[in-house]
Amino acid sequence: MSSAVLIPAEQGVRRKRFTRDEVERWEKAGVFEGQRYELIDGDLIDKMGQNPPHAQAIRRSRIALGRVLNPDLIQVQVPIEVAVDDHESNLPQPDLYVLREDKPDYNERHPSGSEVLLVIEVADTSAAFDLGRKATLYAKADVPGYWVLELGRRRLVVHRQPEGGEYRLRQFFFEPDTVTPEGRAEQIRVAELLP
Repeated sequence: MSSAVLIPAEQGVRRKRFTRDEVERWEKAGVFEGQRYELIDGDLIDKMGQNPPHAQAIRRSRIALGRVLNPDLIQVQVPIEVAVDDHESNLPQPDLYVLREDKPDYNERHPSGSEVLLVIEVADTSAAFDLGRKATLYAKADVPGYWVLELGRRRLVVHRQPEGGEYRLRQFFFEPDTVTPEGRAEQIRVAELLP
């Protein structure tokens, strides 16, 4: 099956924005077989292969979180639902997230942002996007904790207290620092997350 090539639109050029219904139909028809993508603002974002540091950061983050939280609630690269007004053109697929609890109806639907305790994105080349548009999507979806692990700067940017489509609190943590997941007392050293 051929692979879709996404070309950035030049100024003044019209482009087709996709809806979730369209993308889900194509997915069921096998158009995206073997491909990873996420739908953000109607654009299909290629989740191309991860370089070794990115993959290692996801693995290390999963292990560190699993020491302080129930490892069965940690999801890796699985979609979550966004706010109702963003639903039609967005289906983000975070690098990791932690569910508040496991619910039987997750067999039929993706969890909503309010059913998630924490979302983590690993940013090597996508820091501006993860700290900008994705932060807004997650805040509007009421995700209580959003972490961006910036590999290049070797820091963790922690977003908390979503309100009105923004996070009211944004903190920066570096390798020797410790951070606590939302609503927990257990601490994780930032160095444990970084490759």
